[in-house]
Amino acid sequence: MPAGAGSLYCVYYSASDGLVKVSEISKSSRKKKWLQTAAWVVGIAALTAGIFYLLSFLEDYFGLPLEEFALQAYLIVFGVTLLSSCTILFPAPGVAILMAAAAKWNPAIVAMAASVGGTIGELTGYYAGYLGRKIIITEYRERYEQAVGWMNRYGLWAIFAFALIPVLIFDLIGLAAGALKLPVWKFLLACWAGRIVRSLIEAYFGAGFIPLVFPAWFS
Repeated sequence: MPAGAGSLYCVYYSASDGLVKVSEISKSSRKKKWLQTAAWVVGIAALTAGIFYLLSFLEDYFGLPLEEFALQAYLIVFGVTLLSSCTILFPAPGVAILMAAAAKWNPAIVAMAASVGGTIGELTGYYAGYLGRKIIITEYRERYEQAVGWMNRYGLWAIFAFALIPVLIFDLIGLAAGALKLPVWKFLLACWAGRIVRSLIEAYFGAGFIPLVFPAWFS
């Protein structure tokens, strides 16, 4: 989800009957971003609860000891987060799978699997920029230019920050890193460093939050 906006201002132009107010662009843009962020958070929370409920239902209905399927679960988390990160500018909710799995299996291993899968998946954006392929979406053009500025100013720290903070659109910094021909190993290292910290926070949040909110599912 996007974050940040420019200063608030109004635009006027001359018309036959005088000055006409056009719009308060930044104000409406900020409101839209906040609504999008709120909808994303609510959607992720609902999806996480739904996935965990489904796991609990399958465990009870079929009598399956899900703890015995830990390896398969870690591989699924890896695959889902990889595919989720492969989508450019339209992220799939891989974090929901991560948090639901962390509430059932080892959170540290879940986080490791998610961080590796997510990092590899981000190569799609990196190579799109590296090979010179342009994804023209007017809504993100200004933020892409900001991402390029971050890369020029902060380098690997910019990649680390975008990988760590969920509300920043990582694909923008990935495209910028590729366009600037940053060595791929440096990109992967900085991306994974941010991803592992973020994944650990999300995993342990899910492992602690879901049992707290839905204690009956653990009885």
